This record gives sequence, structure tokens and C-alpha cells, in this order.
Amino acid sequence: MKKNRMGLTGQVLFGMALGIIVGLVINVTGANSPTSFINENIVNGLFHVVGTMFINALKMLVVPLVFFSLICGVCGIGDIRMLGRVGGKSFALYMMTTAIAIATAILIAASFGIGKGMEQSTDAVFIAKESPPLTQVLIDIIPKNPIHAMANGDMLPLIFFSILLGISMLLVGKKAKGFVEGAEIANEIMMKMVTIIMVFAPYAVFALIAKSIATLGLDLLASLAGYVAVLVGTLLFHLFITLMIVLKVFSGLSPAIFLAKIRNAQMFALSTASSNATIPITMRTVTERMGVNNSVASFTVPFGATINMDGTAIMQGVATVFIANVYGVDLGITGYLTVIIMSVLASIGTAGVPGVGLIMLSMVFSQVGLPIEGIGLILGVDRLMDMIRTAVNVSGDAVVSNIVAKSEGKMDVAIYNDRHVGAIDNSALHIDKMAEKELADTLQKTHDKV
Repeated sequence: MKKNRMGLTGQVLFGMALGIIVGLVINVTGANSPTSFINENIVNGLFHVVGTMFINALKMLVVPLVFFSLICGVCGIGDIRMLGRVGGKSFALYMMTTAIAIATAILIAASFGIGKGMEQSTDAVFIAKESPPLTQVLIDIIPKNPIHAMANGDMLPLIFFSILLGISMLLVGKKAKGFVEGAEIANEIMMKMVTIIMVFAPYAVFALIAKSIATLGLDLLASLAGYVAVLVGTLLFHLFITLMIVLKVFSGLSPAIFLAKIRNAQMFALSTASSNATIPITMRTVTERMGVNNSVASFTVPFGATINMDGTAIMQGVATVFIANVYGVDLGITGYLTVIIMSVLASIGTAGVPGVGLIMLSMVFSQVGLPIEGIGLILGVDRLMDMIRTAVNVSGDAVVSNIVAKSEGKMDVAIYNDRHVGAIDNSALHIDKMAEKELADTLQKTHDKV
């Protein structure tokens, strides 16, 4: 049987490129005007429906995947002390990379002097949302109702409950064997669902990208060219230089292989602009493509999607310098150090809050005395920039997962070094006829007993 010439990664890249072209054509020709047929029925009709259905499909898997995966992970570790080490290492690495990210962003943005001489005028209005205090975030980690936390997709309470349940199962011992086996089967089923949904990715990515480009176009990018160029450049620098150095120094793994294998997760992150929605893809990538044991990945990936905000921190650093220059405010060394500390703390304090990037930015602005309404100047391009910084965040989650797994001896390096292992093709959806018959026979026997 002949294999497809183009793998899933190639198909997604093709869908992304085609989406950019189609979106630009719609935008440039003016076909995106509010009352046009194309805008109503194609951009906000077909593209919107296909893209939203795909994102919903990914989000549908997040809670059950994290829940079952964490239970399996805790039981698979079998050592509470190791679980503490995994958590401690993950937290330290996420905080370190976030601090490096914003320090790099401030240094680069200040060097280019973006925003100087620009007139501070915009039609956009930004009203800062209140963020919960750190004390409340810590209190909310323990859910009053775990079912409510699952229904709302609250990651930190879900992680806490799943880990506590896994530890309790370890303490129960043999009696919990059936529950553990059931969780392992459920986790394997959820991973297979991820594979099924990924097959439709090229079409969804096309729709998502085409809608974004058709709606936003390039006018805003041109008017904020300096800000956009420095922000994108800093994000790419952090991804290809900083994170790869961290990966090599702390694990010894090949950055080239990492970049080749993380592409699918990055493209999903670009399309969805949501780290949480990308959790199923990141989980599959680090476990099946990179050889990270589920006992580590089940914790580091959802934890990273919640508190690891390298891309968001970079946006804060660049935006702070940009707005300070626009309004002629000299922050000085003390001001910039405050921005770095605030951003690292805010990444924990606003974990899991919708619109977290702009909330964190408004907190930083308030702390250093910058006008919060200045955020309105960059609001128009935030959606496009959010796509890129989400891809950076997801890459950071995978880097830390690899480092922690390697340090704990919970990684199959042979899988990591094999460029082809775990790649998705049509055979991944093949139904084994023998297994299908056995399952049907089992169900029939169960039915006959009843």
C-alpha cells in the first residue's frame, strides 16, 4: 500500500500557507466588509464554524486527558518523593525561562528604541480587568467541588485533585488495581481520540488562519511595524536560541531533532492561540514523538500550559518599553527590574485566567506608573501576536518536559532520536478486524448474561 507523499506536518503547513493567501486576498479586495456575502457566509460563516468546531474538539479532550493521564502518571511513578522532585524542577525551570524571556525582551526593545517619536492616538479603548490576588489563586488550587473544576476546565484545581487521587490509589494498594487499569485504558483511548482529531487539522488550520488574516489584514501591522518586528524577532530569538540552549545545557538532547518534532504542536498553537487547547497535541508530541514517560509529561505539560508564559512575558517586556517611549516615560533600571519581577509573579497569580496576557500587562503598567489606556495602541495586533507567543509557550512546555524526564531517567532517548517514530499517517486510524470481532464477541457475551 502506498503511503501519502505528504505527512500531517506537510499538510498542516500547506493549509496554513493557503489560509494566509486566501485571507490576504479577501482582506485586500475588500471582500471582508461587514455586509458582504463572503464576510457573512465564508469568513464568519464557514471558516468560523470549521475553526471553532476544531478548537472545541481539542478542548473537549483536555479535562479527561489531564485527569486520566495524571492518575496514570502518579501511579506510574510510585514514589511520592519523585513526584515532589518533578514538581520542583518543573516550577523552577518555568520561572527561570520566564525571567530570561522578559529580561531579553526589555534589552532588545530598549536597544531598538521602539515607540520614540510616535503620537499616542488610538480609537481602541482598553478597560483593565481585575486579576485575583495571589492568595486567592493559592486558595483556589484546592477545589471545593472537583466536578465543578472539571466542568470549567480549571487546570490547577484539576491537577491538584488528580494528583491527590493518584496518591490515594497508591496508598490503597492492590484494591485499587482495577481503577488504575481502567485509568490506563481510558488514557490510551483519549490519546487515540487526539490522533483522530489531528487528521482533520489541515482543514481547520486553513479555516482559522484564513479567518484571522481576512479580519485583521496587514494595515495594523504596518502602522505598528516597529513594535511588531521587535516582538516577533524576540519571540523567535527566545524559541530558537534561548530555549534550545537551555535544552542542550540541561539535557544534552539535540535541539535540531526537538525543533523537527515540535512543529505540529507549534502549528496547532499558532492556529488556536490557546495553550490549554493545545494540551492534547503537546502531550502526544512529548510522549509518543519524544519518548517522555507519561508519569512526567502528565504533570509538566498541563502545569506548563497554566503557569509557563514565556511568550506572554516577552510581549510584556516589549510592550512596556514601547508604551514608555510613546508617552516619554523613563522607567530606568529600577523600573525595568520591577517589570521583570512583576511579570514572573503575575504568571503565577493570573494562572488560568481568560485574557491573561492583557491582564498581566495592565498589572505591570499599574506597578510602574504607565498609563493603562496605552494598551489600546497595541490591542489591534494582539490576536496575531498571541498566536506566535502561544507557539513559544507550548515549545517551552515541551523543553521543560524533556529536561525533567531526562534528569529523572523517565525518557526513552532512542525514541527521541528517531525522527520518524510517532508520526501520524492514515494507518493510525486503521481498525484491526480481529480486535473489532473480539470486542463485539465480548459485548455479546455480556449482553447474553444480562
